[in-house]
Amino acid sequence: MPELSPSLYRAGAGEPLLLLHGFTGTWLHWRPVLADLVPRFEVIAPTLAGHDGGPPFPEDAPHTLKAAVDLLERHLDELAIDTAHLVGNSMGGTLALELAARGRARSVVALSPGAGWWPESGEAQRVARLFARQTRQLRASRSQLDRVLRSAWRRRLAFREVMRHGELLSTADAIALARGALGCQVVEKALGAIRRGTDAAPKDLDRIAVPVLIAWAEHDRILPLATCAPRYRSAIPGVELRVLPRVGHVPMWDDTRLVSNTIAEWAGRRVVAGAAC
Repeated sequence: MPELSPSLYRAGAGEPLLLLHGFTGTWLHWRPVLADLVPRFEVIAPTLAGHDGGPPFPEDAPHTLKAAVDLLERHLDELAIDTAHLVGNSMGGTLALELAARGRARSVVALSPGAGWWPESGEAQRVARLFARQTRQLRASRSQLDRVLRSAWRRRLAFREVMRHGELLSTADAIALARGALGCQVVEKALGAIRRGTDAAPKDLDRIAVPVLIAWAEHDRILPLATCAPRYRSAIPGVELRVLPRVGHVPMWDDTRLVSNTIAEWAGRRVVAGAAC
């Protein structure tokens, strides 16, 4: 039976596959792909520290990438996970790449990972402004979520920044995603760190010694490929880049089969190669 709680989903058998959600999300972001992945892997999807239902982020700690990955590594140790196939979306992709640089990966699939811009590009400040605006809008509509998200066209409008087809969400899933974002406790800390450029990008990318696939959403309105991927494309040895067609920034809901097949094919190829050695 799957282990289900606000802080963790864990189910299946086989090689471990760690799913890392994006900023303000929870493990529920991965719900669409679980049915396809659980028969092939042991799937572990934690809610990250400081996010709704996840472990607390220390109040006296700055929200840096190093601090976030240190907490995540501690959680992996508690779960008895040494290495795993890593899959991350947005901020989760950033965490996956940092974990890989620390030697905790068997393979990596990064879906539109954050912090791949050059520091002088101004992208960090743009992303911080975008998230701050989204947070204000969501908080302003808090009391009306149940009513507003009953309508398919309003769901599409409400989620337009993160997916192309928000109308495909059920009302219950839309409300759960919105409430999860409202429950994130580290929004201000994280946005402040992004604005300051404080330890927001993975280091030592040239140390990554496992296969890395960067799969970018074709219609990513939050992290456009042209400006938000160049550092990763130049710094990660042997990285492969693919564009996922017709999907937005959180692609699992726009085209579930495309995303689950991309993950299973990339990680599964490494499982077969390892078994043959």
